[in-house]
Amino acid sequence: MVRALSRRCSIQSWGSFRIRRTNHDDHDDDHDDDDHKQQQQLRTIDARNTNKPTEDQPPSIGEAPKEKPQSDMDQMKERFAKLLLGEDMSGGGKGVSSALALSNAVTNLAASIFGEQGKLAPMAPERKARWRKEMDWLLSVTDHIVEFVPSQQKSKDGTNMEIMVTKQRKDLLVNIPGLRKLDTLLIDTLDNFGQEQEFWYVSKNDDPENESSRREGKWWHPKVKVPPNGLSETSRRWLLSEKEAVSQVLKAAMAINASVLSEIEVPESYIDSLPKNGRSSLGDSVYKSITVEYFDPAQFLSSMDLSTEHKVLDLKNRIEASIIIWKRKMHHKEGKSSWGSAVSIEKRELFEERVETILHLLKYRFPGLPQSSLDISKIQDNKDIGHAILESYSRIIESLAFSILSRIEDVLHADSLAQSSSSNSDDDATRLSSAETPTLLDFMGWGIDPLKRSPIDMENLFKVDSDKKASKPPVSPTPRPPIPELSDN
Repeated sequence: MVRALSRRCSIQSWGSFRIRRTNHDDHDDDHDDDDHKQQQQLRTIDARNTNKPTEDQPPSIGEAPKEKPQSDMDQMKERFAKLLLGEDMSGGGKGVSSALALSNAVTNLAASIFGEQGKLAPMAPERKARWRKEMDWLLSVTDHIVEFVPSQQKSKDGTNMEIMVTKQRKDLLVNIPGLRKLDTLLIDTLDNFGQEQEFWYVSKNDDPENESSRREGKWWHPKVKVPPNGLSETSRRWLLSEKEAVSQVLKAAMAINASVLSEIEVPESYIDSLPKNGRSSLGDSVYKSITVEYFDPAQFLSSMDLSTEHKVLDLKNRIEASIIIWKRKMHHKEGKSSWGSAVSIEKRELFEERVETILHLLKYRFPGLPQSSLDISKIQDNKDIGHAILESYSRIIESLAFSILSRIEDVLHADSLAQSSSSNSDDDATRLSSAETPTLLDFMGWGIDPLKRSPIDMENLFKVDSDKKASKPPVSPTPRPPIPELSDN
């Protein structure tokens, strides 16, 4: 019985073992199937990852990490953060004023977009889009520069009352839209040169002709080329019309810039650096030329040495300094201030009017001059943000207009040279054809080229010939046969 019980227990244990083992084997098979499916899924994902690169994948060895392009919002944040810091990245408060920071931002943006316009060609779409976008950012500051103006408001009970409302400052309201229009006109002018033109540009290194250039100092500019006979009449007229349009833009930008600079106060640091009288600032020779009884501005400029840009700028600096000196003397009583003078107020006003006329002529005769010492001092010490934006925006438009105008004049100059060389070649051909035609002197054997002989040579030739005839021995005349008489028959 004991054996039977032990045998039954062993059978049960064996059966339970078999059941557990079978269940375990079934679970193992299920796990194997799951692992196989997971491996297939991983292989599929790996294959997709190899075909589609991800941004989270680390760069391989020796490959530089790719920088993500900044969004417009990030760029605007960075730009205005630099403006708020006053270009002082340390944050120590040693930066420039907000007005000067904005002025520098506009100037630097224009320098990076336009550079120095070396040829007449359209702007790249990327640069044009960047110019529009970032200038909109910088000019958006002017939308919040306001002033209080009176306005009428009607209350609920029907009575009218006067209140003060905010409105954009008048100078910004008038000049910002005008400057935007001038900006658009200049960019459209450059776009007009995108069509096929009759002129082209070559590098000076690739130019086979070693001719003297009009702009010896601008050696990095490409050289303009035109057809051998010059431009067509249609193209020449179109260039002249574009030149006239750009000239009007230049005059308008110069007028706005001069008006804004005149409204900025003269810094005390500039005044402290001036001499005590206008004669010391101008110099004896210039002062005597200005204070004569009969003054002619054009004759004065013709008598001055304006051969270089440095000399013109030096004369402009001296004239501006004398204007400031004489204006300050008018606001002080004579004899009670170190700025006093023995010159009467009437004469001082006359001299000031004369030098202002000269200054006006210099600005319009040399529009591409660098900024004078007075202008630089005003820009650096200016605290008005509106004036800073107007001055910098008008200045870069003036510079771009002058650059485009210079490039148009280069094309017209090359056209005039081609026309003159073509006309000279035609004249030479006409002279050669006329020289090949025999003349009476050729038949007489004198061998005189009428194109190369001067009247003095002709006179000497006749004199030598007469001397030769006089030196010959006299020859007795041979008797001529008598002329037969004609009969009436």
